[in-house]
Amino acid sequence: MDSISNSEENSDMGYQLSASSLDQIDQSPTDTTSYSIISGESFAYCRTSSVTSAFSEHTDDNSCSEAASPNFWPGMKTPTRAALSRLGMKQHRYPFDEKQRDEDTMELELELMKERFSKLLLGEDMSGSGKGVCTAVTISNAITNLYASVFGQHQKLEPLRPDKKLMWKREMNCLLSVCDYIVELAPALQTLKDGNTLEVMTSRPRSDIYINLPALRKLDAMLLDILDSFEETEFWYADPGSMSGNSTRSGSFRRILQPQPQRVDEKWWLPVPCVPSTGLSEKSIKHLLQKRDCAYQIHKASLSINNSILAEMEIPESYIATLPKSGKASVGDTIYRYMYTTEKFSPGCLLDSLDIGSEHEALEFADKVEASMHTWRRKCGTHSKSSWGVVKDLVSEIDRSDKNNVLAARAETLLFCLKQRYPELSQTTLDTSKIQYNQDVGQAILESYSRVLEGLAFNIVAWIGDVLFVHKTMKKRD
Repeated sequence: MDSISNSEENSDMGYQLSASSLDQIDQSPTDTTSYSIISGESFAYCRTSSVTSAFSEHTDDNSCSEAASPNFWPGMKTPTRAALSRLGMKQHRYPFDEKQRDEDTMELELELMKERFSKLLLGEDMSGSGKGVCTAVTISNAITNLYASVFGQHQKLEPLRPDKKLMWKREMNCLLSVCDYIVELAPALQTLKDGNTLEVMTSRPRSDIYINLPALRKLDAMLLDILDSFEETEFWYADPGSMSGNSTRSGSFRRILQPQPQRVDEKWWLPVPCVPSTGLSEKSIKHLLQKRDCAYQIHKASLSINNSILAEMEIPESYIATLPKSGKASVGDTIYRYMYTTEKFSPGCLLDSLDIGSEHEALEFADKVEASMHTWRRKCGTHSKSSWGVVKDLVSEIDRSDKNNVLAARAETLLFCLKQRYPELSQTTLDTSKIQYNQDVGQAILESYSRVLEGLAFNIVAWIGDVLFVHKTMKKRD
């Protein structure tokens, strides 16, 4: 019981999510409010906050980038809606014919698949004039939009609706099947019938897909299992703004970790977790803590994969063209002087001295630090269109005491510490540019898949934290 109580206390101090290792997690208070344009607390993690991506149209809960289609102009029906109309008419005509109903369902699914396939080929340009985005961006948008359609309105600790779960699995399998045909050639020995060996080139899955895709599928299944485990719970949810008599107060218990201890009713439209007047049982608390830890590890794993994929993407020429001529001008004279003249550089102390009061300010500072980092790398001769990891071996050939090299290394450390301290940070300008101009289909699939899983894991941790907060509040009133 003591261990459970201690775990509860730790949970209310702020369960921080970060990209750091298990052994080094920044414990500074952060704001875990959501910045989603669709679901508020769901999709709370801002690296996935572009619910429909920055490069695609906004979608509702039933469609996937359909608004831009000419089929949605007044007086015209989309193939999907036409299929739905036919399905409704046939079901009305043959209410007891199961075989006919199955055929109608298959016809509807075929129409939906035709629509998805057409959008992939057209690059989301429904005019057919060839002005659409590349295949990589189209698939990335499709995965992001599918996540918004399936999980955008899922804001509670409860199993996903069967139709939504089926939709998620079916369409993700379809989108991920592209990876089955992304291969690389490798030499292999083939033994002939006469016993002689011959070196031939054989195809195998590309290494990044072979390593990361099975891991992401496993994380996906684990997250769905976590939601399924909350089918029968001691807590429940009240409609926003109308708390039941057993709840503690008539407002939202939305978990907001800010420097000030009080919680703010910022997301008033979201469902409010409620617990019995006596609080939750030890068994229920233990289950919540266990699932929270599991979701946290899933978040870290998906975040790590996402960071590694983004690091391998080429830096677009458009971003390089916008880099400042001087890194000092980007970060400011005070920060520049501290980064260069301090013998023992401490990024934590530097961040403490800055007045960063919001996620927007943190993101703006991250963009400046990242731009300065690449400017200094270009000056020290180690900059490349490829990721920093590709050219890292070249650093050993350069004088490590070089001014620009020191500044670039310290800027990289500062950027990493900043992302640790603000785990809900949105994608930086460089990350957004990489996704927008990326043409590698395999990387696009891995990046978008890991990003949406990262967001879902973050939300689950936040939802569990909400329930534990309400439980502790209720216990304090006893």
